[in-house]
Amino acid sequence: MFEALGQRFTSLFSGLRGKVSQAQLVDFSTDIKNALLDSDVALLVADKFSKQVLEEFNNQAESINKSTNPSQKIFEIINAQLIQILGGSERRLKYAKVAPTVILLTGLQGAGKTSLAGKLANYLKLQGNTPLLVAADLQRPNAVNQLQVVGESTKIPVFAPEPGNGVGDPISVAKAGVKFAKEKLHNFVIIDTAGRTGVDQELMNQVTNIRDAVTPDEIFFVVDAMTGQDAAVTAKAFADGVGFDAVVLTKLDGDARGGAALSIVEITGKPIIFASTGEKIADFDLFYPDRMASRILGMGDVASLAEQAKRSMPEETSKKLEDKFIKGEDFTFEDFLSQLEAMKNMGSMSKLMGLLPGAAGMKKQIENFDESELVRTRAIIQSMTPMERNDPKVLNGSRRSRIAVGSGRAVSEINSLVERFTQAQKMMKQMRGGNMPAGLPNIGSMPKPQQSNNIQKKKSRSGNPAKRALEEGI
Repeated sequence: MFEALGQRFTSLFSGLRGKVSQAQLVDFSTDIKNALLDSDVALLVADKFSKQVLEEFNNQAESINKSTNPSQKIFEIINAQLIQILGGSERRLKYAKVAPTVILLTGLQGAGKTSLAGKLANYLKLQGNTPLLVAADLQRPNAVNQLQVVGESTKIPVFAPEPGNGVGDPISVAKAGVKFAKEKLHNFVIIDTAGRTGVDQELMNQVTNIRDAVTPDEIFFVVDAMTGQDAAVTAKAFADGVGFDAVVLTKLDGDARGGAALSIVEITGKPIIFASTGEKIADFDLFYPDRMASRILGMGDVASLAEQAKRSMPEETSKKLEDKFIKGEDFTFEDFLSQLEAMKNMGSMSKLMGLLPGAAGMKKQIENFDESELVRTRAIIQSMTPMERNDPKVLNGSRRSRIAVGSGRAVSEINSLVERFTQAQKMMKQMRGGNMPAGLPNIGSMPKPQQSNNIQKKKSRSGNPAKRALEEGI
């Protein structure tokens, strides 16, 4: 979503060299404002942000030019301001003093409240909670049925005493749902409410009446991040008309320019607490302002990537690989297969690659990444016998021919994978010996490895402050 904005920032930073004059700082703040406007950030927010940045530039002008790397100092100022505009620090869920904790979801029709209700419930369930979904959207056709389907897919109970489709009283359903949760000892209640295609008084009145009837501990405004500046306007209307505690962004993986996320906190004064980043039930997590700022500035989001990897790989498998590494045992195709399975559970590789530093500059490569390559690699390994997976040295010509037939791949692809895998094994041995190689080969892809010319070149420092910050460990 923030690719275009990230590329603009990367371009701006790449133009900074050496000492920076006052005129350059003024021009730079203006360029930042234009970049934000191009990304659908509200004019009020873009204008305020650029003024704050320029003020910080002026306050730190002396230290900027005294720095050995002025552009890096400017980068740090922009990063700090972006984190602030995104909320400053992550917002955490508030628990009721006495269970259940009641969460009321509000928002316009089409924002994705019902799907979001299921994702939030699944998120809470994975943390050991016992959530209950309450179907209080009795207006939208098949809304009740949709929530029941979502609940069934995640094995989360749904309280739905009314069929919906215009039948039933949402206020009574919400009250009865909370009562049911208390009786059945559910410690969370998530109430899905009706929306409208636009803000109107009838919608406000209904949400207000439900709010007053159940006195929720949290009211979340669910907003489609792809609606651009309209998202901030709608959020402001809900904040004034009903009131809410935090914002949940849906469709953050879309093709919109990301203006909603940068505008909504400033305009409503309310933090973003959760974000939905895909269609799968697991594509949902807390919103971290510092991580989002890092992504916008081209530094990726390695922390989120690591967390996804940890969740996707079973603890027993992870511990086994760690023990093997410590003991100096060889990394095998069996180990690689378990990693491929974890990568499959993590979701789209293109999305994961988008979390890497410098992803904005690899847009074309990420878009052209062949997801089926991992499927083909997995098929090759699964066509090996247990002995072959654990000891690739036994893979002679006849065995490779058999594996090619079993996996439906060419023998040359088998040879390429084995060759690259052997390189990976050697590099892991170097790492155990305290010698950190420049980088592991991509053993999941099939092209033949490049031959080394053994000429060592002096490593140059990147002119992009974001990349340089990563290189220098800042």
